[in-house]
Amino acid sequence: MPESEPKLWETAVGIVKRLRDEGHEALFAGGCVRDRLMGIPAKDVDIATSARPDVVKSLFPRCLGVGESFGVIIVLTGGSRFEVATFRLESDYEDGRHPGRVKYSDARQDVERRDFTINGLLLDPLDGDRVIDYIGGQADLEKGVIRAIGEPERRFAEDHLRMLRALRFAARFGFEIEPATFMAIREQARSIHRVSAERINEELIGIFTCPRPERGLGLLDESGLLAEVLPEVEALKSSGDVYSHTRAMLGSMKDPTETLAFGVLLQAFGQLEAGSSTAGKICGRLRFSGEQTRRIKALVENHSSFRSVETMSLRELKRFLRQEHFEEHLELHRLDCESGDGDLSHWEFCCCKLEEIPEDRLWPPRLLTGDDLLEMGFDPGPEFKEILLAVENAQLEETLVTAEEAKEFVLDRWSPSGASELDTKPEPK
Repeated sequence: MPESEPKLWETAVGIVKRLRDEGHEALFAGGCVRDRLMGIPAKDVDIATSARPDVVKSLFPRCLGVGESFGVIIVLTGGSRFEVATFRLESDYEDGRHPGRVKYSDARQDVERRDFTINGLLLDPLDGDRVIDYIGGQADLEKGVIRAIGEPERRFAEDHLRMLRALRFAARFGFEIEPATFMAIREQARSIHRVSAERINEELIGIFTCPRPERGLGLLDESGLLAEVLPEVEALKSSGDVYSHTRAMLGSMKDPTETLAFGVLLQAFGQLEAGSSTAGKICGRLRFSGEQTRRIKALVENHSSFRSVETMSLRELKRFLRQEHFEEHLELHRLDCESGDGDLSHWEFCCCKLEEIPEDRLWPPRLLTGDDLLEMGFDPGPEFKEILLAVENAQLEETLVTAEEAKEFVLDRWSPSGASELDTKPEPK
């Protein structure tokens, strides 16, 4: 258990005690209770209370009212953020995400508006961590079932993102989705387009970086959501081997970064002529950041380059090995091999070269700079880049070692006037 978790829990208990001392009901709610019962360390602790938002703000000196219109106050204390929400009913979901009306209620009614039974548990930290279960959440937790609270159709109509959340929980915990709940997802899958791309992205990242991403892909497919949020990946099913290989690679990942997970998901497009642009289009649609998009596209683009590593020149090999986040490229290739023919020779070659080539040879300090060229009498211009690249290439090939050698190399090929040897040859008549 992380050292921070007991402190987090203890600080949250202090918030509950403060509310109780003022005569208000207060309990831990939602995911922190579920995770506690499953033995999973809490990343955050949410508190449900009978106290109104204005009362909560009056009791705690540091608060954020970002969700105050929905009865939610963020309490800042002990170096952490705690969501303190007033028991409430919600209705009139006009946009399939946010309630148009909020009415304060009691603990039972507050639970009954939530998404899934395993997330509808309450816990009293001042009474021996007593669990309060109005909706059969403990039984579903023990059986490993994701079940919507009340009518599934209504729960998903209220908040369309819950469909992806159901799949994420099922993939993360290895649970089954209760049939009526899964049927409601299938029936409402197309409504996912009403949810913002950023929220969809967040759930997809959760699915593909969880312990069972291959199960998440299967559930996305079976529910009809894959065709809605990742139609390009759904189209890979027409080539069964490619889709199966992708799913096998996902299943072999261990604690992947977000970019590696999506690089694995989209690597098959690297075999296509427009593979990189397809990956970029998907990343753009899902609102990945520019940096994330560059990393994912690079993984897709370089996916096949490992086949050539043993025939690369020393210069080409060094440039290949020193790509940004090369550990992701290496891991994607390993997953590809182990999920395919099992031939790890190119992966092993790269690993050996990374150990064999010292850092100062892989990333040698520059022998010449633009200032050096100016001192040598060259005029600034586009040729600077050509000269410096040629010096760097020779340096990576290890045919140049010192700055003096580099200067001689340059003067042998270019004149300080800026004209190259090729330029000084007489033009053909």
